[in-house]
Amino acid sequence: MNRTASKFVVACALQLTAGGAWADLEADIQSILALDAAPPGVVFEIVSGNKDYLEDAIPKVSAASERLRARFEGISIAVVTHGREQFALTRDKADENQPLHDLVKTLSSDREIPVHVCGTHAGWFGMTPEAFPEYVDVAAAGPTQVQQYRELGYRLILVR
Repeated sequence: MNRTASKFVVACALQLTAGGAWADLEADIQSILALDAAPPGVVFEIVSGNKDYLEDAIPKVSAASERLRARFEGISIAVVTHGREQFALTRDKADENQPLHDLVKTLSSDREIPVHVCGTHAGWFGMTPEAFPEYVDVAAAGPTQVQQYRELGYRLILVR
């Protein structure tokens, strides 16, 4: 197989994997929507090695959140992102990622859905909490933040 064909096969495999991930997200949302009563909350956990992943993930989380709140008015929702993708939310990436930043600001400010990034992961790359805008909460550790929500009874939805 030549190099171009190999790249095509890899690209197709990645596309199929991503499609499967979104299918899993839909299945998780459907299982919550089918409940008779709302859970205490829902936490979306986003972890990816892809720096551009939030461009797709956050709009899907936003749409899912609207559906959850249409079914269960006032349900608590949170987002925790703690992979390479979280760096799209830094202040210095705001112009480059303006639609993403606008949506995250809407989620956190207008819709009361906190968006957390991982301070530990940021620290590994020399970033302090000040590297992120005020509408992004810098948690000490992303996995710990997810666990705290789970201890409150939140249902976990992995967005991978």
